[in-house]
This record gives sequence, structure tokens and C-alpha cells, in this order.
Amino acid sequence: MIAAGISTSILYVVVGLISELQMFGDGSIFSYAVAAQDAWSFHWHNISGRMFTYVFAYIPAEAYVALTKNAKGGIVVYGLLFFSAPMLGLLATLAADRTTSRVIFGYACLSTACLCPLVFGAPTEMWMAHAVFWPVLAVCLCAPTNLRGAASMFVGLLALVFTHEGAIVLSAAILFALFLRGWHDLIFVRAAGAFLVVMMIWLIVKITIRPDDYIAGVLAAAAYKFLDIRNLGQPAFLLLLAALSGYAIVLVLLRRVNRARAPAYAAVACAATLTVYWVWFDKWLLAEARYDLRTVLLIMTPTFGILAAVHAMDQEQWRKSPFPRLSYWTAAIKKTMTPQTISGAIALTLLVYAVETSKFVAAWMDYKAAVRALAMGSDSDPALGDPLFVSSSRIGADH
Repeated sequence: MIAAGISTSILYVVVGLISELQMFGDGSIFSYAVAAQDAWSFHWHNISGRMFTYVFAYIPAEAYVALTKNAKGGIVVYGLLFFSAPMLGLLATLAADRTTSRVIFGYACLSTACLCPLVFGAPTEMWMAHAVFWPVLAVCLCAPTNLRGAASMFVGLLALVFTHEGAIVLSAAILFALFLRGWHDLIFVRAAGAFLVVMMIWLIVKITIRPDDYIAGVLAAAAYKFLDIRNLGQPAFLLLLAALSGYAIVLVLLRRVNRARAPAYAAVACAATLTVYWVWFDKWLLAEARYDLRTVLLIMTPTFGILAAVHAMDQEQWRKSPFPRLSYWTAAIKKTMTPQTISGAIALTLLVYAVETSKFVAAWMDYKAAVRALAMGSDSDPALGDPLFVSSSRIGADH
């Protein structure tokens, strides 16, 4: 889990910057806003509830442009900061995690490797919310029972809530994870109080800095789409679910033959089947739909977070819990999910992501080259209003 999380967090930065994925989709207007040093006026005043992302990624990038007069360099800084968020989140989680065997950090690595690739390249603030969620969870679970601990909880929850509106759900998941340790527990009481203050600040900001009339309607429609379960019906995501389901079925069958090597055999069999699918049957590309798969992060990030908190609980905390019987279910799951079983599932997941991300990045690079050739060529489109203008409709269907 840890190796997968660290490796993928580094690859996000390397692949993202080399292929300039910060300019994919809506990232193009965000990158232009950085170059113009006016991201707040361009769009961010319309989404004041995501202030953390603006402060973290846009203000430093604009400052770089102002100091160096290098607009392209500013766009690179923006991409570097945005793609580095998961890696920085893991480092912060490692520093804050005081649980036995660094359980929270392990789950953070698992989540970074198994969830973030679905939205990698899409300019969504849920990417930032996921990165901030894990260190905040670690802080809330491990903060000392003093003023410094209370302040760290408040700052962490404040940062999390201002990454994305969906982060309110992530914050509620953190409170539930603390509630599992007993609603009289001082840590839960402090976190609940901090969350109430944070939400009051959030409401004041949302009421004070309102979006433009046109954008308000767009944001409302986007919120419904964000919560639409149909977003999960993407071929790449369904392929991942099919691969993991097939792995589970083959694993159960092979355990009767060779229990020790069943996970390895099942993973190899599923990988071979996936290879056949990609070579002969695959015709889909996960590109703009990566934005829709934010819904997966909204569902699975708090799920992993609660599992991590449950895993980290000791016997005394279980005795104080409002749900003590959960400890028996947890013990049963631990017996069933061996390290070999989990490793096989992670390997298959990373295989699917590696292929789907490679296809996406290759298509993006090809598309950029086609747009560049069109813009610098002589194939103009006078119907656009000027004989020097060009149209993307002249790009061939293969791009």
C-alpha cells in the first residue's frame, strides 16, 4: 500500500508536467488566468467555497509570473503545485499520524493509488480535497488534548472545507470516525465544536462572496451532476470493477486447490484476461469523463477514512464505542483479507490505471500536436469571421 501510494504520487507530478495536463479541459482557462495574473476575476470569485485551492495553487503561480514576467513558467508552477497535492498530503499525513504502525498513512497511500488515477488530469478541486482529507483525519485522531491540538483540528478542518463543497461530506466522515470512539470523548467534542465554527465561517464567505448570476445557475446544475450515480457508468471504471470482481471469484475457486498461492494465480489470470480485452476489444478512452468520476472520490474517500479509523482503534476505544460489535466484524475482515489478497487486488488496480492513463496521455499529446499544427498552418476557416482564424473542426477524427 505504501509503495503504491508513494510511487503514484510521484508519477502524478512527473507525468502531469511532462504532458502539460494542467491545460487539459477547463485547465486551459485556469492556466490562461494564471498567465494573465487574474485568476480571481476570471473564475475563482464564483467559487469562494474552494478558497484553499486558489491560495495553494494559484496565488504562488501568479506571484511567479509577476516576479519573472514568465507566463509559461507560471503555468508550470501552477501544474507543479496542483499535481503535487497528493504527495504533499501523504507527507503531512506521515508527520501527523501517531497511530500504531502508521495505519492512517497506510490507508492514505492506498487511497492515493486506487482513487486519484480516476480523476488524474481533470482540473477538479476534489483532487485537492482528497489530498487534504488524510492529514486532517490524522490530526483529528492523534492531536494532543491541549490548546495546540484544538487549534490544529480547527485549522485542518478549515482548510479541508474550503477545498470543495464535497469536502463537507469528508469532514462529516472525520466526525463520524471520532464518534466511533465515544461521543463523550474529548477529541470528538473538540472536533465537533471546531467543525461548527468552520461551517459558520464557510457560510459567511459563501453569503458574502456570491457567484455571478450566470455562473450561479451553472454551479447548481453541476452540483446535481456531481451527485449523479450515473457518473460511475464509465467503461474504464466498469472495467476496474469487473477486474476486481473476477479476481475475487477466481480467488475463491483457487483457494480450494492451493490456498497459499491462490492470490498470485488469480491476479495473473485476471491480468491475462485484461490483456486480451485491451488488445482485441477495447475501444474506449477515459478523457473528459475523468471529471465525472469525482463522484468516486466523494463516495470512497470517506469510506477508506472510516475504515482507517476503525482499524486504528484499540480495545479501550472499542469499549467506549457506541458500536462495540463492529470490533467483531473488523476482526473477521482482517482474517479474510490477507496481505497477499490485498496485494493482488492493488496490483490489478494499478495495471488497469497504468493502461488507461497511458492511453489518455498519449491521446492528449497527439491532440496537442494536431492543434499546434493547425494553429501554425495555413488551413484557415473564414466562416469564423476572419481569414486568419482556424477551427478545431478541421482536426481529423483520429485526433
